[in-house]
Amino acid sequence: MTQTQSAPPSVTAVAHHRPAFHIRPPRGYVNDPNGPIEVGDDVHVYFQSRPTLDTEAPVEWGHATSTDYVRWTLHRPAMAPLPDGPDRDGCWSGNTVRDGERIRAFYSGLINGHRYQSVLTAVSEDGGHTFGPPRQAVPDPLPTERAIIFRDPFVWREDQAWWMAVGTGYGDRGASIALYRSTDLQDWTAQGALAELPRSIVAREDTGAAWECPQVLPLDGRRIAVVSSWSPEGGPGQVLSFDADMPVNPRRVDHGTNFYAASALRDSRFGPLLFGWLTEGRERPGWTDGWAGVISLPRMVWLDRDSSVRSSPVPTVETLRTRPRSADGALTTPQCEIEIPEATGQVVVHFGGRERLEIELDAAANVLTIDRDQASLDPYAHAGRIQVDDAFDPGSDRAAARIFLDGSVVEVFTSAGRVLSTRIYPTTPPPWRVEAPASARHWSLEA
Repeated sequence: MTQTQSAPPSVTAVAHHRPAFHIRPPRGYVNDPNGPIEVGDDVHVYFQSRPTLDTEAPVEWGHATSTDYVRWTLHRPAMAPLPDGPDRDGCWSGNTVRDGERIRAFYSGLINGHRYQSVLTAVSEDGGHTFGPPRQAVPDPLPTERAIIFRDPFVWREDQAWWMAVGTGYGDRGASIALYRSTDLQDWTAQGALAELPRSIVAREDTGAAWECPQVLPLDGRRIAVVSSWSPEGGPGQVLSFDADMPVNPRRVDHGTNFYAASALRDSRFGPLLFGWLTEGRERPGWTDGWAGVISLPRMVWLDRDSSVRSSPVPTVETLRTRPRSADGALTTPQCEIEIPEATGQVVVHFGGRERLEIELDAAANVLTIDRDQASLDPYAHAGRIQVDDAFDPGSDRAAARIFLDGSVVEVFTSAGRVLSTRIYPTTPPPWRVEAPASARHWSLEA
Protein backbone atom coordinates (compact mmCIF):
# COMPACT_ATOMS: atom_id res chain seq x y z
CA MET A 1 0.00 0.00 0.00
CA THR A 2 1.38 3.40 -0.95
CA GLN A 3 1.38 5.98 1.82
CA THR A 4 0.30 9.42 0.68
CA GLN A 5 2.06 12.48 2.07
CA SER A 6 -0.16 14.83 4.00
CA ALA A 7 -0.70 18.28 2.58
CA PRO A 8 1.01 21.26 4.20
CA PRO A 9 -1.05 23.22 6.72
CA SER A 10 -3.39 25.89 5.41
CA VAL A 11 -2.88 29.60 6.01
CA THR A 12 -5.36 29.66 8.89
CA ALA A 13 -3.92 26.49 10.43
CA VAL A 14 -0.45 28.01 10.81
CA ALA A 15 -1.32 31.46 12.19
CA HIS A 16 0.14 30.39 15.55
CA HIS A 17 3.58 30.05 13.93
CA ARG A 18 3.91 33.81 13.48
CA PRO A 19 6.29 35.48 15.99
CA ALA A 20 4.85 38.37 18.01
CA PHE A 21 7.77 39.91 19.94
CA HIS A 22 10.57 39.17 17.49
CA ILE A 23 11.20 41.65 14.66
CA ARG A 24 9.62 40.88 11.32
CA PRO A 25 7.19 42.64 8.99
CA PRO A 26 3.74 41.11 8.45
CA ARG A 27 4.68 39.60 5.09
CA GLY A 28 7.62 38.89 2.83
CA TYR A 29 11.12 37.48 3.27
CA VAL A 30 13.52 38.63 6.00
CA ASN A 31 17.15 37.69 6.51
CA ASP A 32 20.25 39.48 7.89
CA PRO A 33 19.88 42.14 10.61
CA ASN A 34 21.94 45.26 9.83
CA GLY A 35 23.36 48.29 11.58
CA PRO A 36 21.69 48.42 15.01
CA ILE A 37 22.33 51.85 16.54
CA GLU A 38 21.04 53.93 19.44
CA VAL A 39 19.81 57.41 18.53
CA GLY A 40 18.56 59.30 21.57
CA ASP A 41 16.10 57.07 23.43
CA ASP A 42 15.49 54.86 20.40
CA VAL A 43 17.35 51.87 19.06
CA HIS A 44 17.14 51.44 15.29
CA VAL A 45 17.52 48.02 13.71
CA TYR A 46 17.64 47.48 9.96
CA PHE A 47 17.25 44.14 8.21
CA GLN A 48 17.35 42.55 4.79
CA SER A 49 13.77 42.59 3.55
CA ARG A 50 11.75 41.68 0.48
CA PRO A 51 8.03 42.43 0.23
CA THR A 52 7.33 38.92 -1.14
CA LEU A 53 8.78 35.43 -0.74
CA ASP A 54 10.50 35.76 -4.11
CA THR A 55 14.18 35.58 -3.15
CA GLU A 56 15.11 37.03 -6.54
CA ALA A 57 13.41 40.33 -5.65
CA PRO A 58 15.87 43.16 -4.85
CA VAL A 59 16.68 43.49 -1.15
CA GLU A 60 15.74 46.62 0.80
CA TRP A 61 16.73 47.70 4.29
CA GLY A 62 13.67 47.13 6.46
CA HIS A 63 13.53 49.29 9.56
CA ALA A 64 12.25 48.94 13.13
CA THR A 65 12.70 51.05 16.26
CA SER A 66 12.21 50.47 19.97
CA THR A 67 12.69 52.31 23.23
CA ASP A 68 13.22 49.11 25.23
CA TYR A 69 14.67 46.52 22.79
CA VAL A 70 11.61 44.27 23.06
CA ARG A 71 8.61 46.23 21.73
CA TRP A 72 9.21 47.20 18.13
CA THR A 73 7.63 49.70 15.74
CA LEU A 74 7.97 48.91 12.06
CA HIS A 75 8.63 51.70 9.56
CA ARG A 76 8.88 52.03 5.82
CA PRO A 77 12.15 50.66 4.39
CA ALA A 78 15.01 53.02 5.23
CA MET A 79 16.90 52.16 2.07
CA ALA A 80 15.92 50.76 -1.31
CA PRO A 81 17.85 50.07 -4.53
CA LEU A 82 18.51 53.16 -6.63
CA PRO A 83 17.52 52.62 -10.28
CA ASP A 84 20.72 52.55 -12.33
CA GLY A 85 22.71 53.04 -9.11
CA PRO A 86 25.51 50.90 -7.65
CA ASP A 87 22.90 48.99 -5.58
CA ARG A 88 20.31 48.64 -8.33
CA ASP A 89 19.74 44.92 -7.64
CA GLY A 90 19.84 45.03 -3.85
CA CYS A 91 20.96 46.87 -0.72
CA TRP A 92 22.75 44.11 1.17
CA SER A 93 24.40 43.76 4.56
CA GLY A 94 26.39 46.33 6.50
CA ASN A 95 26.22 48.58 9.56
CA THR A 96 25.69 52.16 10.69
CA VAL A 97 27.76 54.70 12.66
CA ARG A 98 27.36 58.27 13.88
CA ASP A 99 28.95 60.83 11.57
CA GLY A 100 28.55 64.04 13.54
CA GLU A 101 24.81 64.76 13.64
CA ARG A 102 24.17 62.30 10.82
CA ILE A 103 23.87 58.53 10.64
CA ARG A 104 26.10 56.95 8.01
CA ALA A 105 25.47 53.48 6.61
CA PHE A 106 28.06 51.20 5.04
CA TYR A 107 26.66 48.29 3.07
CA SER A 108 27.05 46.02 0.04
CA GLY A 109 25.42 47.03 -3.24
CA LEU A 110 24.48 44.33 -5.71
CA ILE A 111 24.51 44.62 -9.48
CA ASN A 112 23.59 41.32 -11.12
CA GLY A 113 26.41 40.00 -13.23
CA HIS A 114 29.16 41.82 -11.34
CA ARG A 115 31.77 39.61 -9.74
CA TYR A 116 31.59 41.32 -6.34
CA GLN A 117 29.15 43.34 -4.30
CA SER A 118 30.61 46.84 -3.95
CA VAL A 119 31.11 48.44 -0.53
CA LEU A 120 28.90 51.55 -0.51
CA THR A 121 28.14 54.35 1.93
CA ALA A 122 25.02 56.50 2.31
CA VAL A 123 23.99 59.19 4.78
CA SER A 124 20.82 59.76 6.80
CA GLU A 125 19.99 63.36 7.68
CA ASP A 126 16.79 62.46 9.60
CA GLY A 127 18.11 60.34 12.47
CA GLY A 128 18.29 57.04 10.64
CA HIS A 129 14.82 56.87 9.07
CA THR A 130 15.93 57.31 5.44
CA PHE A 131 19.28 57.24 3.65
CA GLY A 132 20.38 59.26 0.66
CA PRO A 133 22.11 58.14 -2.54
CA PRO A 134 25.16 55.89 -2.15
CA ARG A 135 28.72 56.18 -3.32
CA GLN A 136 31.45 53.57 -3.36
CA ALA A 137 33.65 53.60 -0.24
CA VAL A 138 36.51 51.25 -1.19
CA PRO A 139 37.48 49.62 -4.52
CA ASP A 140 36.37 46.15 -5.47
CA PRO A 141 39.13 43.50 -5.39
CA LEU A 142 41.26 43.09 -8.49
CA PRO A 143 40.74 39.82 -10.42
CA THR A 144 44.35 38.90 -9.66
CA GLU A 145 43.53 38.82 -5.93
CA ARG A 146 41.36 35.70 -6.45
CA ALA A 147 38.80 36.81 -3.88
CA ILE A 148 35.83 34.43 -3.61
CA ILE A 149 33.52 37.05 -2.11
CA PHE A 150 33.86 40.66 -0.93
CA ARG A 151 30.93 42.02 1.08
CA ASP A 152 29.26 43.06 4.33
CA PRO A 153 31.32 46.00 5.68
CA PHE A 154 31.43 46.70 9.41
CA VAL A 155 32.79 50.10 10.55
CA TRP A 156 33.79 51.16 14.07
CA ARG A 157 35.77 53.84 15.93
CA GLU A 158 38.95 52.84 17.80
CA ASP A 159 42.25 54.56 18.71
CA GLN A 160 41.26 57.92 17.20
CA ALA A 161 40.59 56.34 13.81
CA TRP A 162 37.83 54.62 11.88
CA TRP A 163 38.21 50.99 10.89
CA MET A 164 36.32 48.88 8.38
CA ALA A 165 36.16 45.08 8.23
CA VAL A 166 34.93 43.42 5.03
CA GLY A 167 34.11 39.75 4.68
CA THR A 168 36.09 37.86 2.09
CA GLY A 169 37.97 34.68 1.29
CA TYR A 170 40.66 33.65 -1.18
CA GLY A 171 41.21 30.53 -3.20
CA ASP A 172 44.79 30.20 -2.00
CA ARG A 173 44.50 31.59 1.56
CA GLY A 174 41.07 30.70 2.93
CA ALA A 175 38.54 32.80 4.83
CA SER A 176 39.62 36.34 5.62
CA ILE A 177 38.61 39.74 6.98
CA ALA A 178 39.93 42.63 4.89
CA LEU A 179 40.80 45.66 7.04
CA TYR A 180 40.75 49.37 6.14
CA ARG A 181 41.53 52.55 8.07
CA SER A 182 40.22 56.11 7.75
CA THR A 183 40.43 59.37 9.67
CA ASP A 184 37.25 60.90 8.21
CA LEU A 185 34.94 58.11 6.98
CA GLN A 186 35.64 59.30 3.44
CA ASP A 187 39.08 58.07 2.37
CA TRP A 188 40.08 54.54 3.28
CA THR A 189 43.49 52.85 3.21
CA ALA A 190 43.88 49.08 3.01
CA GLN A 191 45.60 47.57 6.05
CA GLY A 192 45.85 43.94 4.94
CA ALA A 193 43.93 41.21 6.73
CA LEU A 194 42.56 41.58 10.26
CA ALA A 195 42.42 37.77 10.45
CA GLU A 196 42.34 34.81 8.12
CA LEU A 197 42.25 31.04 8.30
CA PRO A 198 42.64 28.27 5.71
CA ARG A 199 39.47 26.22 5.55
CA SER A 200 39.52 23.55 8.22
CA ILE A 201 37.45 21.70 10.82
CA VAL A 202 37.75 23.14 14.33
CA ALA A 203 35.72 21.67 17.19
CA ARG A 204 33.64 19.79 14.58
CA GLU A 205 32.79 23.05 12.77
CA ASP A 206 33.63 23.89 9.16
CA THR A 207 35.43 27.26 9.35
CA GLY A 208 34.35 28.11 5.80
CA ALA A 209 35.96 29.06 2.50
CA ALA A 210 35.03 32.69 3.21
CA TRP A 211 33.58 34.78 6.03
CA GLU A 212 30.43 36.87 5.67
CA CYS A 213 29.10 39.57 7.99
CA PRO A 214 32.28 40.22 10.01
CA GLN A 215 31.62 42.09 13.26
CA VAL A 216 34.24 43.34 15.72
CA LEU A 217 33.31 43.63 19.41
CA PRO A 218 35.28 45.12 22.32
CA LEU A 219 35.13 42.41 25.01
CA ASP A 220 37.49 42.37 28.00
CA GLY A 221 39.80 44.82 26.26
CA ARG A 222 40.17 42.52 23.25
CA ARG A 223 39.01 42.73 19.65
CA ILE A 224 36.65 39.79 19.22
CA ALA A 225 35.63 39.01 15.66
CA VAL A 226 32.26 37.40 14.96
CA VAL A 227 31.91 35.95 11.46
CA SER A 228 29.48 33.81 9.48
CA SER A 229 31.22 30.94 7.72
CA TRP A 230 30.31 30.46 4.06
CA SER A 231 31.29 28.16 1.21
CA PRO A 232 30.48 28.23 -2.53
CA GLU A 233 29.04 24.73 -2.50
CA GLY A 234 27.10 24.86 0.77
CA GLY A 235 26.29 28.52 1.32
CA PRO A 236 25.76 29.64 4.95
CA GLY A 237 27.41 27.67 7.74
CA GLN A 238 27.72 28.77 11.37
CA VAL A 239 28.39 31.97 13.29
CA LEU A 240 31.88 31.76 14.81
CA SER A 241 33.92 34.01 17.10
CA PHE A 242 37.62 34.43 17.86
CA ASP A 243 40.18 36.90 19.19
CA ALA A 244 41.24 38.89 16.11
CA ASP A 245 44.67 39.66 17.60
CA MET A 246 45.60 36.05 18.36
CA PRO A 247 46.02 32.90 16.26
CA VAL A 248 42.50 32.17 15.02
CA ASN A 249 40.71 29.61 17.19
CA PRO A 250 37.02 29.89 16.23
CA ARG A 251 34.21 28.97 18.61
CA ARG A 252 30.54 28.65 17.83
CA VAL A 253 28.34 31.56 19.00
CA ASP A 254 24.91 29.86 18.88
CA HIS A 255 24.54 26.11 19.36
CA GLY A 256 21.14 25.71 17.72
CA THR A 257 20.12 25.08 14.14
CA ASN A 258 18.80 28.40 12.87
CA PHE A 259 21.04 31.37 13.79
CA TYR A 260 23.09 33.16 11.12
CA ALA A 261 24.44 36.55 9.98
CA ALA A 262 25.03 38.10 13.40
CA SER A 263 24.96 41.90 13.61
CA ALA A 264 26.70 43.75 16.44
CA LEU A 265 25.96 46.90 18.39
CA ARG A 266 29.28 47.69 20.06
CA ASP A 267 27.97 50.24 22.54
CA SER A 268 24.43 50.15 23.93
CA ARG A 269 22.75 50.88 27.26
CA PHE A 270 23.26 47.16 27.97
CA GLY A 271 26.83 46.96 26.68
CA PRO A 272 27.83 45.06 23.51
CA LEU A 273 24.91 43.28 21.82
CA LEU A 274 24.33 40.78 19.03
CA PHE A 275 21.28 40.26 16.83
CA GLY A 276 20.92 37.41 14.34
CA TRP A 277 18.80 36.08 11.50
CA LEU A 278 16.68 33.10 12.58
CA THR A 279 16.31 30.96 9.47
CA GLU A 280 13.17 28.98 8.75
CA GLY A 281 13.70 25.38 9.83
CA ARG A 282 11.15 24.15 7.27
CA GLU A 283 11.32 23.31 3.59
CA ARG A 284 10.11 25.97 1.21
CA PRO A 285 6.87 24.16 0.20
CA GLY A 286 5.75 24.72 3.81
CA TRP A 287 5.95 28.50 3.44
CA THR A 288 2.21 28.76 2.95
CA ASP A 289 1.57 31.85 5.03
CA GLY A 290 3.26 34.66 3.08
CA TRP A 291 6.29 35.26 5.33
CA ALA A 292 9.66 33.74 6.17
CA GLY A 293 12.57 34.73 8.40
CA VAL A 294 12.77 36.63 11.68
CA ILE A 295 15.32 38.56 13.75
CA SER A 296 16.52 37.08 17.06
CA LEU A 297 16.14 38.61 20.49
CA PRO A 298 18.97 41.10 21.17
CA ARG A 299 21.67 39.39 23.22
CA MET A 300 24.12 40.81 25.74
CA VAL A 301 27.50 39.17 25.15
CA TRP A 302 30.67 38.55 27.14
CA LEU A 303 33.79 36.36 27.03
CA ASP A 304 33.99 33.21 29.07
CA ARG A 305 37.17 31.69 30.51
CA ASP A 306 37.68 29.69 27.28
CA SER A 307 37.42 32.92 25.23
CA SER A 308 34.11 31.86 23.72
CA VAL A 309 31.31 34.41 23.35
CA ARG A 310 28.47 33.82 25.79
CA SER A 311 24.99 35.37 25.71
CA SER A 312 21.94 36.32 27.71
CA PRO A 313 18.77 38.15 26.68
CA VAL A 314 18.46 41.87 27.37
CA PRO A 315 16.89 42.39 30.81
CA THR A 316 13.91 44.31 29.45
CA VAL A 317 12.51 41.09 28.01
CA GLU A 318 11.11 40.51 31.51
CA THR A 319 8.70 43.41 30.96
CA LEU A 320 6.84 41.21 28.46
CA ARG A 321 5.78 38.83 31.23
CA THR A 322 2.07 38.57 32.04
CA ARG A 323 -0.03 36.09 33.95
CA PRO A 324 2.55 34.00 35.83
CA ARG A 325 1.60 30.35 35.84
CA SER A 326 2.53 27.15 37.66
CA ALA A 327 5.01 24.69 36.19
CA ASP A 328 2.24 22.45 34.83
CA GLY A 329 -0.52 24.40 33.21
CA ALA A 330 -2.27 25.56 30.10
CA LEU A 331 -0.54 27.85 27.65
CA THR A 332 -3.25 29.84 25.92
CA THR A 333 -0.99 31.74 23.50
CA PRO A 334 2.10 30.65 21.55
CA GLN A 335 4.25 33.28 23.33
CA CYS A 336 5.80 32.32 26.66
CA GLU A 337 8.94 32.19 28.80
CA ILE A 338 9.80 29.13 30.89
CA GLU A 339 12.42 29.58 33.61
CA ILE A 340 14.16 26.55 35.14
CA PRO A 341 16.17 27.50 38.27
CA GLU A 342 18.13 24.25 38.67
CA ALA A 343 19.92 22.23 36.01
CA THR A 344 17.88 19.08 36.35
CA GLY A 345 14.80 17.51 34.85
CA GLN A 346 12.85 17.89 31.64
CA VAL A 347 10.57 20.48 30.13
CA VAL A 348 7.92 19.27 27.72
CA VAL A 349 5.61 21.53 25.77
CA HIS A 350 2.64 19.41 24.75
CA PHE A 351 1.05 20.83 21.61
CA GLY A 352 -1.69 18.25 21.29
CA GLY A 353 -1.93 14.72 20.01
CA ARG A 354 1.57 13.35 19.40
CA GLU A 355 3.23 16.75 18.95
CA ARG A 356 5.58 17.91 21.70
CA LEU A 357 8.88 19.72 22.25
CA GLU A 358 11.29 18.23 24.81
CA ILE A 359 14.14 20.06 26.55
CA GLU A 360 16.31 18.09 28.98
CA LEU A 361 18.71 19.55 31.57
CA ASP A 362 21.44 17.18 32.83
CA ALA A 363 23.53 18.76 35.60
CA ALA A 364 25.80 15.72 35.99
CA ALA A 365 26.82 15.78 32.33
CA ASN A 366 26.57 19.61 32.17
CA VAL A 367 24.49 19.22 29.01
CA LEU A 368 21.25 20.70 27.69
CA THR A 369 19.37 18.90 24.90
CA ILE A 370 16.50 20.06 22.69
CA ASP A 371 14.53 17.31 20.96
CA ARG A 372 12.34 18.38 18.01
CA ASP A 373 11.66 14.87 16.68
CA GLN A 374 8.01 14.98 17.79
CA ALA A 375 7.47 18.74 17.53
CA SER A 376 5.49 18.69 14.28
CA LEU A 377 3.44 16.46 12.00
CA ASP A 378 4.13 18.88 9.14
CA PRO A 379 6.23 16.93 6.58
CA TYR A 380 8.15 20.10 5.71
CA ALA A 381 9.23 20.94 9.28
CA HIS A 382 12.77 20.06 10.31
CA ALA A 383 13.31 17.70 13.24
CA GLY A 384 16.28 16.36 15.20
CA ARG A 385 18.12 16.73 18.51
CA ILE A 386 20.38 19.66 19.46
CA GLN A 387 22.83 19.43 22.33
CA VAL A 388 25.30 21.78 24.02
CA ASP A 389 27.86 20.98 26.69
CA ASP A 390 29.35 23.27 29.34
CA ALA A 391 25.76 24.41 29.63
CA PHE A 392 25.41 25.39 33.29
CA ASP A 393 27.18 27.66 35.75
CA PRO A 394 25.79 27.13 39.28
CA GLY A 395 27.86 30.05 40.53
CA SER A 396 26.12 32.58 38.31
CA ASP A 397 22.97 34.46 39.29
CA ARG A 398 21.24 33.25 36.11
CA ALA A 399 18.59 30.53 35.90
CA ALA A 400 19.82 27.18 34.63
CA ALA A 401 17.68 27.72 31.51
CA ARG A 402 15.37 30.38 30.14
CA ILE A 403 13.23 29.15 27.28
CA PHE A 404 11.55 31.70 25.01
CA LEU A 405 8.78 30.49 22.73
CA ASP A 406 7.35 32.93 20.18
CA GLY A 407 5.18 31.09 17.68
CA SER A 408 7.65 29.03 15.65
CA VAL A 409 10.73 30.56 17.34
CA VAL A 410 12.56 28.87 20.22
CA GLU A 411 15.55 30.51 21.93
CA VAL A 412 17.08 28.82 24.99
CA PHE A 413 19.65 30.61 27.20
CA THR A 414 21.58 28.68 29.86
CA SER A 415 23.24 29.84 33.06
CA ALA A 416 26.69 29.42 31.49
CA GLY A 417 25.73 31.77 28.67
CA ARG A 418 25.15 29.13 26.03
CA VAL A 419 22.30 29.85 23.63
CA LEU A 420 20.44 27.56 21.22
CA SER A 421 18.10 28.97 18.58
CA THR A 422 15.78 26.76 16.59
CA ARG A 423 12.37 26.68 14.89
CA ILE A 424 9.34 24.43 15.42
CA TYR A 425 6.05 24.10 13.51
CA PRO A 426 3.38 22.24 15.50
CA THR A 427 0.22 21.82 13.46
CA THR A 428 -1.97 22.03 16.58
CA PRO A 429 -2.85 25.58 17.68
CA PRO A 430 -3.02 26.58 21.38
CA PRO A 431 -4.07 25.92 24.04
CA TRP A 432 -0.90 23.93 24.78
CA ARG A 433 0.38 22.54 28.06
CA VAL A 434 3.75 23.00 29.79
CA GLU A 435 5.16 20.15 31.87
CA ALA A 436 8.25 21.12 33.89
CA PRO A 437 10.05 20.55 37.21
CA ALA A 438 8.17 21.77 40.30
CA SER A 439 10.58 24.68 40.80
CA ALA A 440 10.02 26.03 37.29
CA ARG A 441 8.00 29.12 36.46
CA HIS A 442 6.47 30.22 33.22
CA TRP A 443 4.77 33.33 31.93
CA SER A 444 2.73 34.32 28.94
CA LEU A 445 4.54 37.07 27.02
CA GLU A 446 2.82 40.04 25.42
CA ALA A 447 4.53 42.68 23.29
